[in-house]
Amino acid sequence: MVNVLKISDTLVKKCARSKDYNFDFNKNTGFFARWGRTLKDDPEFAPSPEILDIEVSTICHQACPFCYKSNTTNGKNMTFDTFKIVLDKMPKTLTQIAIGIGSIDANPDLFKMMDYSRSKGIIPNVTINGERMTGALYDRLAQTCGAVAVSLYDKDTCYNAVKELTDRGMKQVNIHALLSKETYMKCYETLLSRIIDPRLAGLNAVVFLWLKPKGERNQLHQVESMKRFQDLIETAMEVGGSFGFDSCSAPMFLRAVKDNPNFEQYKVMAESCESFGLFSGYINTDARYFPCSFAEGVGEWQEGIDVLTCNDFVKDIWNHPLLDKYRKRSLAEIDCNGCRKCLIYDLEI
Repeated sequence: MVNVLKISDTLVKKCARSKDYNFDFNKNTGFFARWGRTLKDDPEFAPSPEILDIEVSTICHQACPFCYKSNTTNGKNMTFDTFKIVLDKMPKTLTQIAIGIGSIDANPDLFKMMDYSRSKGIIPNVTINGERMTGALYDRLAQTCGAVAVSLYDKDTCYNAVKELTDRGMKQVNIHALLSKETYMKCYETLLSRIIDPRLAGLNAVVFLWLKPKGERNQLHQVESMKRFQDLIETAMEVGGSFGFDSCSAPMFLRAVKDNPNFEQYKVMAESCESFGLFSGYINTDARYFPCSFAEGVGEWQEGIDVLTCNDFVKDIWNHPLLDKYRKRSLAEIDCNGCRKCLIYDLEI
């Protein structure tokens, strides 16, 4: 697909240029644009990952009943040495990482890892649950991260965390709200809170996460109907302010807005599944590669692919026969709106 790929990397911007694959990434704002031979062309996949989820700890004190990772206080940490080896193997196309951690203080090397990522020109981001936070931790997150998401579990804990971060000048602060039958009203109320709760004045966006049926403790259920989903979207549009969905939601989102006069615009903006060797990937605490965190331990992805022993990430991981098999499947299994389908779970409503 790519002949010669050139990467330019400055303190503010990372750019990729080749005949068929190009991108611009602004490290300060998070703006990312990708195109192919022309600006209208959209490459089917990247020559190597643009973003990675890297799990640095499975230790969490929350014990949420719906945790798809089934994390407890008896977890494990990725060592800094392992993190460094993993990052050193990454191709230059990598623009940012999403660090996966349960309790914010679970891994004592968390900020050392973030600093190392910054030193490599890779922007670190993280999702927090808002618990066990201190002023010093908020300071460090605001100084180091490109973006911070706060999971919506307890409303006050979440909203207070958003305020702490935005008060420190952070612009890319989002709320991650798991969307399910059981959490539907909480998602709805969060949209309304944007216009009445001053703690959310600096919030960037509410991002809804599509429920995946994974986790021994997970007893949640999919939203009952497309009508309920459409009602939530309509409320979000009426309230105003930025909102979004994870890529798993894209097929359902486009079906929900099919009669909207701005449908074609939404179709361009919606990015369906970018895993399975397309644009992103996931590496767990043992430095094993999976298409995404939800694929870990499922089907043919029981063990993943060992990153530590690979000599060439692109050859040994990104173009591994198993990942290439799923890449081809992902590109072939497209719905009527051009969305790639999830290859692991049935996410339809």
